[in-house]
Amino acid sequence: MSAGLSRRRLLQLGAGATALFAVAGSAAWLWRPGVRGGRLTPSGRAVFRAVARVVLEGSLPTEPAELDAVLERHLQRLDETIAGLPAATQGEIAQLLGVLSVSATRQWLTGLRSDWADASVNELEAALRRMRTTDHELRQQAYHALRDLTNAAFYAQTEHWPLLGYPGPSAV
Repeated sequence: MSAGLSRRRLLQLGAGATALFAVAGSAAWLWRPGVRGGRLTPSGRAVFRAVARVVLEGSLPTEPAELDAVLERHLQRLDETIAGLPAATQGEIAQLLGVLSVSATRQWLTGLRSDWADASVNELEAALRRMRTTDHELRQQAYHALRDLTNAAFYAQTEHWPLLGYPGPSAV
């Protein structure tokens, strides 16, 4: 540690940076909420589209036009899923997506420097892996929320049940 930077000063800087990110994240949510009126906003759609490219890898088509169509249906299903959640949960999702839509807080939470829409699959995989394997509980919770919502909305569609080996309900 340098002579001019004591442990106390380093802790103060860390606390100050954390407070700054909390304020920035709250401001981001007000400026760019990820959910409005129970539906994903454009910034929220960009986050979930990028997350789906990684989380659903192997279940998505590789042909670009078909991939776009499947991802668009997936985002519509996410809208339906989110609209069915309680208002408080929708607010939490809106806040998370708002924070992830702003460069500074996205980088802090995920390490992803590119915008979601511009990031390569490798960059997205690395960002989600950092969130999942970190010791920071907030990042892990954010990862699990994104992954769980993505999987729930995608695999709730009957057309995707065969990917899970599920033939559908038995006739009674």
